Amino acid sequence: MSYFKTAILLAGMTALFMGVGYLMGGASGAMIALVVAAGMNMFAYWNSDRAVLSMHGAQPVDARNAPDLYRMVGELAQNAGLPMPKIYIMDNPQPNAFATGRNPENAAVAVTTGLMQQLSREELAGVVAHELAHIKHHDTLLMTITATIAGAISMIAQFGMFFGGNRNNNGPGMIGQIALMILAPLAAMLVQMAISRTREYAADEMGARICGQPMWLASALAKIDNAAHQIPNEDAERAPATAHMFIINPLSGRAMDNLFTTHPATQNRIAALQQLAGQMGAQSQVPTRSTPQATGPWNGGQSRPRGPWG
Repeated sequence: MSYFKTAILLAGMTALFMGVGYLMGGASGAMIALVVAAGMNMFAYWNSDRAVLSMHGAQPVDARNAPDLYRMVGELAQNAGLPMPKIYIMDNPQPNAFATGRNPENAAVAVTTGLMQQLSREELAGVVAHELAHIKHHDTLLMTITATIAGAISMIAQFGMFFGGNRNNNGPGMIGQIALMILAPLAAMLVQMAISRTREYAADEMGARICGQPMWLASALAKIDNAAHQIPNEDAERAPATAHMFIINPLSGRAMDNLFTTHPATQNRIAALQQLAGQMGAQSQVPTRSTPQATGPWNGGQSRPRGPWG
């Protein structure tokens, strides 16, 4: 995604934030929102990655406490022509992952314990390669900033419902406040969707090329999508504005979470990967193996034969 498109989308999120401020407090509310948005953009640029990692309870790991995962990430990063990212693990039973960071030199890849337990080594490599593709495309800064601002828009809309806005200064009143509480997060979601749809397909393609096997990622997507509908991710439910950062939408769809369904259909992503596999001459069937061996390469056990990335 180009820097011009990034600037346009960030400007749109800022304008939306100002619009919410205007509806709640008139011209003065819009100015306050502009100042707050500027501060948030500055904060998000430097700190949003750490904030998102903290929201999901991600803990850093290195070559000492996760040697095989660390080695896999390092080999795939080298294959992608990227510096070694920081690695985080989230103690969460739902298999999922995301990448964050303002640039490739300050990037991080976070995976859940569920991902490491339920995926084979090859599938895990496909997921990691997908996240490295986001880093290489410079998606991660935009993803974390939009998550921060979208969350703030939802929060300020809910505050408006409780505090009633500025009714004496062309404020929206009670009916307007209810509409604001619903429509403001919806508008933020539309901006997130504009980012997510194309970036996921692009990251799928580059990730498949990084690991060399599109069907590893296709198999992983099928497993993660199936598990996401069965295993709740409570951290994501508490911070739905971060849902677009994950490789598969982590939300169960309860309450207002459906507003943040920003990912393309998984079957369409798998179909695109199957087509890519045909172009690359790779195996075009999703692997039938459903679970990894008990001692996977991510927990210090005996490693399987290493894939073409190493």
